Amino acid sequence: MTDNKVFRLETGFQQYDWGKVGTSSAVAQYAASSNPSLKIEEDKPYAELWMGTHHKVPSLKLGTDESLRDLIAKNPMDMLGAGIVKKFQSTNELPFLFKVLSIEKVLSIQAHPDIPLAKKLHLQDPKNYPDGNHKPEMAIAVTDFEGFCGFKPLEEISDELQRIPEFKNVVSDEVAEQFIRGIKPQATLGSKEDETNKKLLQAVFSNVMNASEELITINARALIKRAISSPSDFNNRTLPDLLIRLNRQFPDDVGLFCGGMLLNHCTLKAGEAIFLRAKDPHAYISGDIIECMAASDNVVRAGFTPKFKDVNNLVSMLTYTYEAVEKQKMQLEPFKKSSGEGNATLYNPPIEEFSVIRTTFQDAVGTRSFEGLQGPSILITTSGSGSIQAGDLNLKAEPGFVFFIGPETEIKLIANDKEFITYRAFVEPN
Repeated sequence: MTDNKVFRLETGFQQYDWGKVGTSSAVAQYAASSNPSLKIEEDKPYAELWMGTHHKVPSLKLGTDESLRDLIAKNPMDMLGAGIVKKFQSTNELPFLFKVLSIEKVLSIQAHPDIPLAKKLHLQDPKNYPDGNHKPEMAIAVTDFEGFCGFKPLEEISDELQRIPEFKNVVSDEVAEQFIRGIKPQATLGSKEDETNKKLLQAVFSNVMNASEELITINARALIKRAISSPSDFNNRTLPDLLIRLNRQFPDDVGLFCGGMLLNHCTLKAGEAIFLRAKDPHAYISGDIIECMAASDNVVRAGFTPKFKDVNNLVSMLTYTYEAVEKQKMQLEPFKKSSGEGNATLYNPPIEEFSVIRTTFQDAVGTRSFEGLQGPSILITTSGSGSIQAGDLNLKAEPGFVFFIGPETEIKLIANDKEFITYRAFVEPN
């Protein structure tokens, strides 16, 4: 029956301190659409909307108290598809977690372990590492977004070490000079020179992360003074303002060095995306994003956080890849299993757990038809007005309305206006 294959979900949210406050938060707006009885508190942050089967904030079938997780468990072959059950060895869970994030303050600088390390950390410390899965993730900008993603090119770090004494003080003269003299920025990926580059970068990052609180405080204050009085000292014209803003949120924090001085500052326009592999350092700074990730909640933190920082594991686990920020952005492609008015864009990261389709109708209002996919999906409307049709079922789709779509289910998205935009996370066995 079609209504068992396509139905609306009631979703939950998280109120982390970094979230946008009250009705300024897209998360709050969408949560109130999902659950009209929700009263948004204007002095509280609304940070993340969770869509899926994760046990922390499971989605429910709208109008019932039955979780999507329990519905899948009753009939996994029908709800997930035989290929997904076999591939992920799961009978009650989606392999991905889909989210909306509304970011007012910088999130902690962090990275996520790969599967072997996640299993090890979960056994050693289940309180701080609640599962044994990896957490590669993708962020798609809904509004203008900025974040940190991956280490800057080596020559930029070297130049900044020579320009900014406070940075060099934290790294130490000896390690800074070894880095400046020893790096080979044009090294071939995987070569001995590339491995040496990574070891030199690791030594710089390790010294920053292991610096004493006193050393960080003294140099953070001098760094901010320099950013205010001599912004031309820095090699990137946007960096002084960024450091000043971050310092207002987290005064004298190690994140000014391990983030601001070492990581790429990335900006995205609506529809642009970045993919963050396991073991890549990153942080979100501001904006609204759609986020999709493998179904895990493992985080190894570095800076801009009052929470537990696992410095030893972080320093040892990172990939230490270094490249220009433009190379971190995803290449977008048309989604070929669709036709009609509007545009369907595929975000297809190099992992097995998920991909995302963004459908827009700015060019022409009408109907976009989608072939059935070989696995389950979750769709959210982020703006405009329209409907989702499957067979003889037609459901209204407005901002914050979230739907589950079962495998092998053909659907149509029907736009009532040019502002109608949806995002759909899905997984297929191949």
